[in-house]
Amino acid sequence: MRIRVLTGFAVLALSGLGLTETAAKPLHADRVVVLKKERTLQLLSQGKVIRTYRVALGGDPLGPKTRQGDHTTPEGLYVLDSRNPHSQFYKSIHISYPDAHDRAEARQKGVSPGGDVFVHGLPKGYGWVGESHRLKDWTDGCIAVTNEEIDEIWEAVADGTPIEIQP
Repeated sequence: MRIRVLTGFAVLALSGLGLTETAAKPLHADRVVVLKKERTLQLLSQGKVIRTYRVALGGDPLGPKTRQGDHTTPEGLYVLDSRNPHSQFYKSIHISYPDAHDRAEARQKGVSPGGDVFVHGLPKGYGWVGESHRLKDWTDGCIAVTNEEIDEIWEAVADGTPIEIQP
């Protein structure tokens, strides 16, 4: 009886330490979808959602980005085209905004379309804010997640992955 009890405690202790768990299969996404209204970013693989994150957007999130400084997150089909492990945020992945259509619309209005739109973690030194950052849209037009989440996204997507940002 004592051996069974001790064995049970040992199993519980080991599982609490994560020693009995098998290694998690790494995520691989071939597409990213952002649903602005729902404040979510989805990783997709072969058309199926494999992970969903809650996000913070630009401080004026309604509608598409039309000019530099409007604090609006763009809408459309873009590409995650580069990454920066040394940005002013924990990590950032660049979104290919503006595209030719965005530049043409801005030119027609006589304004700059802006740029420097990213999926990023929290500002350096503010990782402790964690999930609370989502209580208010606060970026200049980017898509913000926690530092732990950007680590996961960073590993799951390759440069060249399409990102669709929907209203």
